[in-house]
This record gives sequence, structure tokens and C-alpha cells, in this order.
Amino acid sequence: MFPPARWRRSRVSSRHAGSVLQPAAPPEPAARGRVLVIKHGALGDLIQAMDAFQALRRHHAAAELVLMTAPAYAALAQAIPWFDRIWLDKRPRLHEVGAWWALRKTFLAERFDRVYDLQCSSRTARYFRMLPRRQRPEWVGAAPGCSHPNPDFSASPSNRQKMAAQLAVAGVRAPRPANLSWLTAPVGHLGLPERFALLVPGCSPHLPHKRWPAQRYGQLALRLAGHGLAAAAVGTGVDRAAIDGVRAAAPGLLDLGGRTTLFELAAVARRAAVAVGNDTGATFLASAVGTPTLMLMSSHTDPLVSAPWGPGARWLKREDLSELPVEDVERTLPLDAGPLEAGLFEEGPLDAGLSAIRLGRP
Repeated sequence: MFPPARWRRSRVSSRHAGSVLQPAAPPEPAARGRVLVIKHGALGDLIQAMDAFQALRRHHAAAELVLMTAPAYAALAQAIPWFDRIWLDKRPRLHEVGAWWALRKTFLAERFDRVYDLQCSSRTARYFRMLPRRQRPEWVGAAPGCSHPNPDFSASPSNRQKMAAQLAVAGVRAPRPANLSWLTAPVGHLGLPERFALLVPGCSPHLPHKRWPAQRYGQLALRLAGHGLAAAAVGTGVDRAAIDGVRAAAPGLLDLGGRTTLFELAAVARRAAVAVGNDTGATFLASAVGTPTLMLMSSHTDPLVSAPWGPGARWLKREDLSELPVEDVERTLPLDAGPLEAGLFEEGPLDAGLSAIRLGRP
């Protein structure tokens, strides 16, 4: 049970740039508390968890708030303003006994008052089980025997709703849309057009069925010119073939593949008139920062669970994305919804996000 406390602005310490959690500072007064939040990834999952992160900071205003995440997201994690420290979890394999003992030792040394397991995986359930019963903190999550087990999610199908329901079990007020104004960087060097659409033609390389064909993205880019929009494509190195395919069909494409950090990507998305992309982290990011966004889904994605959320957010689904015509995508684009300025998104109620699901097409 945590006593009420006044709000304070948290800081991310540069001393946690390493691959593991740094030793804890001497224990603070009991009233302050130490709280761990677990969310390993992937990128889209972390973006969808930002509302919950902000809500936890507000609820535990005076506590030391620690985020456990994957090393791949260290730069993003260290910039999140609601955490005091970052624990980069190397996620040892089952046979790495020494690493598991070290992990257990760190957990016990930290003496967390409460853990919010937003990952809810079999791995994080093992983290709970490896702790001695008498030394287990309050634990909010899916681990059998924890103090605050997850509720029935049948009435809360989306990822955002599930996290809100999790927090409610622990007495945390419903999350409001997170202020992501800190997620930005200068982008003047990228030569962005005055009006453009952002295309996200890639996704995880091991899930190629989640990709709308690159040639279709190129055809869409040509059609967007009729709406007065240039087209820019973003992605990482693994998306190079997809971006090249788009450019082959639309030679005027602005190729930003491999040229943006995550923070620059957020800034580019804010400047876009509209974004369209596959079920991948960059598409979730565009929607989260307020860009009218259309996500294209295959049989792999359940829109009730993973629909993008934000002003003008929409989705289109086909069991086989190769059967999705360009005409349907053009017709569904949220071209009538203007992007929001950073900070305005902060004030909207959680339930407003459900409109993203209602705007979806079968």
C-alpha cells in the first residue's frame, strides 16, 4: 500500500547506459517506495504502453520508478521521462544457470515494493516464481499466485485496454493519452517536402505475410500525387528491399530508409499529412504522435487487439495482403484528418481511442 505523495518530475539517469541495472541507491524512506515496470518490447508494444507508463508515474508520484526492458530499446527507454532508472534485461536462456542466479540476486537486492508486469509472458512469470515467497513484492500481472492477478480480459480486447484493466486492479486510474512531445529530434537535414504522406512498407523480416506488396505502395505513392502529396518511405536496413520496390514503381519517392533515428522518425511522422503502413512499430509510432494513420493488416493481426490508436487512426484487413487493391487503400486513407500539435493529444479520454476500431474496414 503506497501513501499519497506530491507529483515530482522524474529523471532518467545517464549512469544506466550499460547492459544491466546499476546498483540501487541506499533505500529511501518507506513512504517513497520502489516500483518496477516490466515491458521488454517489441517497439510497437512499447509505444502502446506509453499511456500506462505515464499513468504509473502519476500514481506513484514520489516512488522510484524503474523500467525493465530489452537492450534493443535502450535509447528509447532512457529518454522516457517517467522513469528514474532503466534495467536492461539480457533475458538469459533456461540453461544459463549463473545468469538466472545473478538476476535473482539483483531482484532481491532491489527490494521492490511492487512490480507491474506489463509483458505478462512465461518468462516474466518465472521471474516471479524464482523469488522466495516471503520476499516477493506485490506483483501485478499474469504470474500464478501473484498479489494482483490480471482480470478477465474478455471485455478489454485491445492491448491498451488490457493494460488499463491491469492497472485498475492495482488501483491506478485509467491512463490518459501520453504526452510524447519529448520523442522528437531535428529533421531539417532530411529535406522533407512541404506536404507528404509517410509510407511504412516494411516489417519484421520473419513475418513477410504482414507486408502489403511494395509495388502496391509505389502505385499508392503515384495516386497520392493527385491529392497534392509527395511520398516518403521509412524503414531500417532489413526493409531495404521493400523500399527499393516502392521506389522502382514511384521514382519520385523520398527514400528515408536507414536515415532516421527513432526520435527523428517521430518528428518526420508529426510533419506528415497522413501515414500508411504495415503492422509494425513505425506505424504505431506515427499514430501515437497524432498523425492520421492507416494500418494494413493480414491474417496475422487481430484489429480488436492491435488496431492503431490516435486521431484519424484506421485499419484495413485482408487475410492475404496481396489481395488488397490500391483503390481500397486510397479510399480509406484519413486524408480529412489533420495531424495534432504535440501536447494537444494529452487531454483526450481513453475511450476516445475506441473510434479507431470502429473506423476499421473488414
